[in-house]
Amino acid sequence: MHRRTFLLSGTALLATIAAGGFGLLRAAGAAAAETFPVSFTVDEWKKRLSPEAFAVLREEATERPFTSALNNNKKEGIYHCAGCDAAVYSSAAKYDSGTGWPSFWQPISSEVIGTRTDYVLVYPRTEVHCANCGGHFGHIFDDGPPPTGQRHCLNGVALRFAPGSEAVAG
Repeated sequence: MHRRTFLLSGTALLATIAAGGFGLLRAAGAAAAETFPVSFTVDEWKKRLSPEAFAVLREEATERPFTSALNNNKKEGIYHCAGCDAAVYSSAAKYDSGTGWPSFWQPISSEVIGTRTDYVLVYPRTEVHCANCGGHFGHIFDDGPPPTGQRHCLNGVALRFAPGSEAVAG
């Protein structure tokens, strides 16, 4: 490979990554591959969601760490899917993982989320999404606290917090 071709290819790759802006990596997403109880056209989703929420929930983008106000939220309440308003996580299961994203050790129930394996970063990860609308929340890792040992590492823009009555996680 000629040096000039190599440099131009590298520059094009960096420009492509930079053009992603909000999220560096995007995948086709569970929302595009499956059917869910709540469903809208792409245009309808774009009208319902902010550009950032659309990128995360519908295109599986990732918000930058430490940018969500929900990351430091210590109030009692329920976290809902920002796409369809389904109750998905409780503050009773939220903890500070130090990663820069809101983290939970379990959802309200296993029925409110769906998972699948993604290979966006080449190695397998467990992607987590809303079981009601397919909106992408983030990923689940096996480095969380007891009792589950899981870390549901979520994009804050994919969630809406409702303070008040506390649902028991689990």
